Amino acid sequence: MSENMVAADVRQITVEDVFSHSPETIWKTLTSGELMARWAGMTPAGFAPVVGNRFTYQTTPACEWDGTIECEVLEVVPNERFAYSWRGGHEDNVGYGSRLDTVVTFTLEKTDGGTRLRLVHSGFVLPHNEGAYSRMSGGWVQVVTRIGTMAPDTNE
Repeated sequence: MSENMVAADVRQITVEDVFSHSPETIWKTLTSGELMARWAGMTPAGFAPVVGNRFTYQTTPACEWDGTIECEVLEVVPNERFAYSWRGGHEDNVGYGSRLDTVVTFTLEKTDGGTRLRLVHSGFVLPHNEGAYSRMSGGWVQVVTRIGTMAPDTNE
């Protein structure tokens, strides 16, 4: 490796919890645009749980970035797995609003009396994405908790 090359440190956020709801109920909570807005804290515009569907979230802008998070549904296996890309930021930004190109994956596993939900948000390149990685690590813990508390509202 030359002195101009630096090995990238790629990280992922993993959050896991077990809920007393069926995989079908957790799935509905994950893949309903209305419920996504509640657990994500941002309304998905144009969302449909269909591979290839593109949708956006809108958050607080920063410098050159308009605050748009661009997503594309990558995988849909009903009641088992749901994944989408998460892209945003701007190349000229440092810290909040820096360029981010990641993937969010939810995996559901039936357990005795409920469902294990595992969220993996992968692709954070450090040090460039250090700020997003730090903020979102705690944020996803809160999101997973909200998913579990909202699930009863889906009329299991």
